[in-house]
Amino acid sequence: MATAVEILAWLLSAGLSVPLAVLTIELLTAWLPRRSAERASSIRPTCTILIPAHNEESGIAATLANVQPHLLIGDRLVVVADNCTDRTAEIARAAGAEVIERQDPSRRGKGYALDFGVRAIADNPPAVVVVIDADCRVLEGAIDRLVVLAAAKNRPVQAAYIFDPAQESRPSQRMTAFAIRIKNAIRPRGLNRIGLPCLLTGSGMAFPWKIISEAKLATSDIVEDMGLGAELAIAGYPPIFAEDAVIKGELPATQGATQSQRRRWEHGHIKTLLCMTPRLIWNATTRGRPSLFALALELAVPPLALLVLIEILGLAFLWVLSAAGSSIGPVILLGATLALTGFSVLLAWLRWGRDVLPLRDFLVAPFYVMAKIPLYFGFLARPQGEWVRTDRGPETS
Repeated sequence: MATAVEILAWLLSAGLSVPLAVLTIELLTAWLPRRSAERASSIRPTCTILIPAHNEESGIAATLANVQPHLLIGDRLVVVADNCTDRTAEIARAAGAEVIERQDPSRRGKGYALDFGVRAIADNPPAVVVVIDADCRVLEGAIDRLVVLAAAKNRPVQAAYIFDPAQESRPSQRMTAFAIRIKNAIRPRGLNRIGLPCLLTGSGMAFPWKIISEAKLATSDIVEDMGLGAELAIAGYPPIFAEDAVIKGELPATQGATQSQRRRWEHGHIKTLLCMTPRLIWNATTRGRPSLFALALELAVPPLALLVLIEILGLAFLWVLSAAGSSIGPVILLGATLALTGFSVLLAWLRWGRDVLPLRDFLVAPFYVMAKIPLYFGFLARPQGEWVRTDRGPETS
């Protein structure tokens, strides 16, 4: 009996240490110097900026005004007004964008909008398509960097898609902004520094025309970008991270809207993790492609708050097993790995997170994690499977 308990404890400790080790390695390798190959540049080809928009009348004009200065002669700016019931299309046209309208209430979501937009521009295809969300700001040089890299490497490219909390934000919203920065900017930077692919994160995605025109876009997946990146990697086009290209969004000002957005993101992340991680591992094994295995490990790291909950519960269970006859070794292994991960998160905050998360906000971190418990139980009871617009302002109906 003692031997069985010992084996169980070591297996559990080792298994729980894997996502922690992956996260720690990604955060620490983000400090490595950039590989010289990534400094290469080439002539910037033409592109089409594709902006899917559902009832975005309150912010679409500002987004278009931000994007337009980054366009060159021959570029196109196309807004897909998807199932809109407000003035999104009218405002976008007045701002100088090409607008295509889609009405299909039974097929809602960004994936369907992107598919519609790609098919609409197929008669005059660009070299590269760049997808920008309707509530984002493009920082200087981001589009040029994305387009050049996508064309030169013939692979999808993902910008650093980060969020700023609203000016009057709560500590929990600032914690969310930092957690997103870890996922969308710091971890991909670490992967890029050691020559590994990243996942797609939604806005600031660039695709060579051949790749996006053949991709399966028309899905109801609520985090279509994450699944798309994994599918393209399996197809032989693993995404590249462009850390110098920065796209900024802003978290919703209200707590309810933030929670709705996080529910969609995290439920979608968990669903994609469960569905795509085994596929990536299978293809990595059968095709002899280690990069797919690395991407599987990246995808297998759950959302940060969920990871903390799992690890704390696992550590508590290991203490119970220790009392039942297991040695203290598994507890020490998991505890040490968890401590090292915490240290790597602190280092990441010191370099990349102090502008969004004041030190005092770390005091609310335990409450932030506990507040997520109903969200994760909600995934077990009734996972969100339908795309829902995040409330960023008044929505006309």
